[in-house]
Amino acid sequence: MRKISIILLACFFAMGCNKFGDMNINPNLPSQASGTQLIANAALSLPGLSSSPSGVFAAQYLSETQYPGASLYPEGGTSFYGLYQGPLMNLETVIKSTTLSATEGPVVNQVAVAKILKAYFLWHATDRWGDLPMSEAFLGSEDFTPKYDTQAEIYNALFTLLDEANTAIVTGNLTNEIIYGGDVAKWKKLGNTIRLLMALRLSKIDATKGALEFNKALTQGVMTANADNLVFKHLADANNQNYWYGQVENQNRKWWALSSLLVNIMKPVNDPRLPIYGQPATTGGQFTGLPFGTIAGMPNTTNYSLMGTAIYAQNAPVSLVTYAQLLFAKAEAAKLGWITGGDTDAKINYDLALEQSVRQWKNNDTSGLGVMRLSAAVAYAPTTALEQIATQRWVHLFMHGYEGWAEWRRTGYPALASPVGEPTRAVPRRNAYPATELFNNTDNYKEAIQRQFAGADLITGRVWWDKP
Repeated sequence: MRKISIILLACFFAMGCNKFGDMNINPNLPSQASGTQLIANAALSLPGLSSSPSGVFAAQYLSETQYPGASLYPEGGTSFYGLYQGPLMNLETVIKSTTLSATEGPVVNQVAVAKILKAYFLWHATDRWGDLPMSEAFLGSEDFTPKYDTQAEIYNALFTLLDEANTAIVTGNLTNEIIYGGDVAKWKKLGNTIRLLMALRLSKIDATKGALEFNKALTQGVMTANADNLVFKHLADANNQNYWYGQVENQNRKWWALSSLLVNIMKPVNDPRLPIYGQPATTGGQFTGLPFGTIAGMPNTTNYSLMGTAIYAQNAPVSLVTYAQLLFAKAEAAKLGWITGGDTDAKINYDLALEQSVRQWKNNDTSGLGVMRLSAAVAYAPTTALEQIATQRWVHLFMHGYEGWAEWRRTGYPALASPVGEPTRAVPRRNAYPATELFNNTDNYKEAIQRQFAGADLITGRVWWDKP
C-alpha cells in the first residue's frame, strides 16, 4: 500500500461508486460530480463505524465463546486507509467541486451535508488513532507524505467545519439522499448534535472550550426526538443487509455472547432492553453473561446469552448519533455546570434519556421502564450521578462499540477490566497506526508518535483528550 494521497485517488475510482453508477470523477479536478450521489455513496460507509467486532470488544459489550482472538487485545496496527479512500474522498470531492447541480437541491446544502459527514468520519477516526493526516491528506499529487495534524487541531477544524455547515444551510431539500430523505433540517440538527457530543469529549482536557462549543451547539439547534437520530436502515436482501446478519446467519458464527459486565449491569435492575440485546441461555433459560476474554477451554454456547435476534436481523438498523445520547450529554453538562439547572436539570435529562433509549430500542414500548427507574443503581443520585450517567450511556450505546469505548476512556465508567484469559493486557486506549505508515510516510509518522507517545506506537497510549 502506497502513501495516503495516492491511495485516495486510486481507490476512489476502484471502490467509490459501486451502487450509484460509474461516475468517472477526478477528485482533484471534479468536472461532473453528482454531489448527492457522492454523499449517498459516502453514507454507505456509516454502518462500518459501528458494526465491528473490534469495536464491541473494545467496549466489552460482547464476549467470544469460541476462537477468542480480537477480544484478547493483541498488539498491532489498524488501517485507517479505508476511511480516507472511500467516504472521505467522496465528501472532499463534493466540498471542492465547482460544478454541483442545483437540480439535486441547493448547492450550499449539498456542501453543508458533505461537511457534516466529513466531520463525523474524521471525529470517529481521530478518537481511535489520535493525531492524523487532515490538512494535507487530500492534496493528491501535490503531497505524497501528508503531515499528521494534532488532535487538538483536528477538533478545532471540525468545530469550524460544523459551524460553516450550520450557517450555510438554506431552505431546500436534496435528492438521492439515503439517511434523512433529503430533509436538510434534520441534517442541521445532526451537525449541531455532533458538535455538542464532540464538545463533551473535552471535559478533562479543555473544559472552557468544551462548554463554549457545547452551548453554541445548543443555541444553533440540536435533536429533539428519536425521529432525528442518525440511523442507517438496512434492507432484507443480500446486497443491503446488516453486517451481523452476514456473520451470524450467512457464516454461521453463532458464538458471540453478551459480556458478564453488561448482563451484571442490566439484569439486577430488570432493564427492559436486555431481551432485545440478547437471548436467554438455552441451558437454564436465564440471562447469563460470559466473562470477557475467556480462553480456558471452549465455553459451551448453550450456557450463555447470545446476541439478540433483533440485533442481527437482516434489516436491523444501525443507530449512530441519537437523541438519547444528546440527553445523556445534557445531563452530564448540567452536573458539570456547563449549562444551568444543576442536579434538577441533570435528573430531568437523565430520566428522559433513559426513556428515549428504551423507546429507541423497543420501538416506543416503554413497558418495564418504571421498574428499572426505581432501582437504586439507576435512580438519579447527586453523589453518584456522573457514574450513573456514564454507565447508562454505555448501556444505551450497545453495539456502537467505538463510541462506547470512547466514552469509557473519557469517563472511566463502567469499570472495564483486562481479559480474564490475558490478565496482563490492559484495555486499549487507542488504535495503533497501520504499519505501512512507517515506510510510506516515515518522517511524519515518527514525528507524530514521538509528539504523542514518546515514540511508542502502542494501543495503550492515550489520545489528547484522554486524561486520568
